[in-house]
Amino acid sequence: MQLFPTRTAAHLSIAAISVAGVGLVAREPAIVGWGGAMLLAMALARAVTLVSVSRIRAAGFEMLWSGPRRVVRTGRGSTIEIEAEVRNRDTLAARYVRLRPIASSQLQITIEPSAGEVMASGRLKVKVSVHAPRVGQHGVHGLALEVHGAPGLFEVPLTFANPFGVEVLPRPFAAWLPSPRGGRSKLLASSGRPGRARGEGSDLRELREHMPGDPFRRIAWKASARRGVLLVREFEREERDVVWVVLDASVELWAGPLGRAPLDLAIDEAASICTRYLSRGDRVGLAVYASTVRAFVPPDQGPAHGQKLAHLLVTATGTHDASRSDLDEADVAVRVLEHLRPLDVRGLSDLRRGDLDRLASRADAVRPRAPFAPPSPEGRSPRERMLRRYLAAYGIESPPRGEAERHESGFMLAEVLAQIVKSKPKPSVVHVVAPAPSEVAQEKPVMDALRRLARHSASITWSMPQFDPGLLPPWDPPTRADGSPSEEVADGARRATWEEAAGVAAEAVLVRTRVAVSRSEAVLRRLGVRVTKIRATTTKRPDAADPKAT
Repeated sequence: MQLFPTRTAAHLSIAAISVAGVGLVAREPAIVGWGGAMLLAMALARAVTLVSVSRIRAAGFEMLWSGPRRVVRTGRGSTIEIEAEVRNRDTLAARYVRLRPIASSQLQITIEPSAGEVMASGRLKVKVSVHAPRVGQHGVHGLALEVHGAPGLFEVPLTFANPFGVEVLPRPFAAWLPSPRGGRSKLLASSGRPGRARGEGSDLRELREHMPGDPFRRIAWKASARRGVLLVREFEREERDVVWVVLDASVELWAGPLGRAPLDLAIDEAASICTRYLSRGDRVGLAVYASTVRAFVPPDQGPAHGQKLAHLLVTATGTHDASRSDLDEADVAVRVLEHLRPLDVRGLSDLRRGDLDRLASRADAVRPRAPFAPPSPEGRSPRERMLRRYLAAYGIESPPRGEAERHESGFMLAEVLAQIVKSKPKPSVVHVVAPAPSEVAQEKPVMDALRRLARHSASITWSMPQFDPGLLPPWDPPTRADGSPSEEVADGARRATWEEAAGVAAEAVLVRTRVAVSRSEAVLRRLGVRVTKIRATTTKRPDAADPKAT
């Protein structure tokens, strides 16, 4: 158990040492005795605090979440309230000066009341407000209570390890999944609203230029003679669409403040497309790729399929895999060790330092108690996979890799589109939510795949991610590994200098990004691809000056 002196205790200790020093210099035993008595009193106060807090812990000081559920669902950008209860089974009241959450850094949490007193043999209701600016499976690992002992001169942090899961869905799915589908709504959903697609039918859709593979019976000879260009008739028929949504989840798209990164907005855009077509009764498939194919789900329809797509948008874009994470095996082991210690019966006291095999085995034994049950992430060894799976199961964040993977993802997009062309049923609508190919070598295979889709009468729409929201103020100041402010923003003058430099750098990146996006849009439009921009709907950031924020 660790004890920390309060400011009053620190001032008294400094005063006692000063008094004793003055007495030694003046050779006055009374003054030296006075200073020594003050130091002895501080030692006694520390012992009394240690005894009183040990008594509280032995009596059964605990924290419990209210309600039977250990996982809640919410939409990105929303705020939910979770109720907790702190119980004091001792016959003495316990006063705490601070209550803070131990949770994923992807969540922004406020606790009320943040300070107070738990009555003897009483209970204290605590409201935990969780703001979720980013999709994913995040964990609230417990609460840390800083308790004052009987003299009030020392603080003791008490940690309550009680994992709780928060699954953050994309905004459109958070609204679509709970909507009613029974009774009349179910009948309407089953009948759907058929769309008009290219194919053999009686309704003329358009006259277009002849392309290789078009049958001769569709050639409009009179119109071709008038215009001097070989034209064909494009008919349409009534049927449900077969829609594919293709999402680029490269790790560099996570760069930016929480809720304002390009991938934050791209996931919402992909979810919006999925829910729009699912509501019409169309079949929707999903492909998530980066340097490899992260998910490939054939088209289907219905609420159960919508649940599956929402889950994949949450999990397939994560960064727990070794190829997408900035943590190596040693870093993962440190995080597992810190989280597992309060959950283990023996507090890992019997675990030798550096014994990663035994740590992985112990973590895998505790994993069934976790709020989530993810598949095993990618790792370089079975031991590393077990450790990474522990992080994912308890919602412990894994920062994205610093190296970009756009070089590999550009070629992977061509492979995904080629696979969609070969899939059955044939796609009628393809939505690509991704940056355009960034290299000349990537453009040819991607454009060839787009041409093949067009020859199969598929309508192609390309949504470009938004980079502007992540480069506009306010910017998150740099921090150290422990979360404390960096030396660059240690004081007001340095903070002002850093903000000025950050503004100049952000403006330079914005100009370069806009030029690259404009060039990419021009290339896609020349191929007849409809290009749209993702609507920049970002989450509101809580006020950093709020005294209730923790």
